[in-house]
Amino acid sequence: MSIKSDKWIRRMAEQHGMIDPFEPGQVRERNGSRLVSYGTSSYGYDVRCADEFKVFTNINSTIVDPKAFDERSFIDVTSDVCIIPPNSFALARTVEYFRIPRSVLTICLGKSTYARCGIIVNVTPLEPEWEGHVTLEFSNTTTLPAKIYANEGVAQMLFLESDEVCETSYADRGGKYQGQRGVTLPHA
Repeated sequence: MSIKSDKWIRRMAEQHGMIDPFEPGQVRERNGSRLVSYGTSSYGYDVRCADEFKVFTNINSTIVDPKAFDERSFIDVTSDVCIIPPNSFALARTVEYFRIPRSVLTICLGKSTYARCGIIVNVTPLEPEWEGHVTLEFSNTTTLPAKIYANEGVAQMLFLESDEVCETSYADRGGKYQGQRGVTLPHA
């Protein structure tokens, strides 16, 4: 298994639609304003989050249960920024739609810019032949409100290619998050 370079990422995105929309370089500013960078890096791809957020709230005093998640535990927010309450979390989705090749495992990691502010992005894999918008989870580990910027870099995808193709892919298994669009809540 080997980690893939910027050259491989560009080829896979341009020839096979692995990432859409795709930015072949690093974008660090727009209209003269600094951004948290996104686009192709040396050995990965920095994704952006869209302006659709689900912010966790405990107004219903419910138990968080991944097998029976109560959608009323979230407040929907559409904005260029999302304020996450202290010691809480928010869900968002990537701007980019992914189509992962059968021989590739992709790992999503948080960007250090956010981690240095106490905002953690959950580490998650994108399995071979998974496709969709990635639902991202941002945990605010601080005792202060935290800000996430839409349409700017929030996490990095690393692409690991195996020397052999997997026997059973996510698509073969009929994975429950296949083809997801928008922010997707947990399914049992």
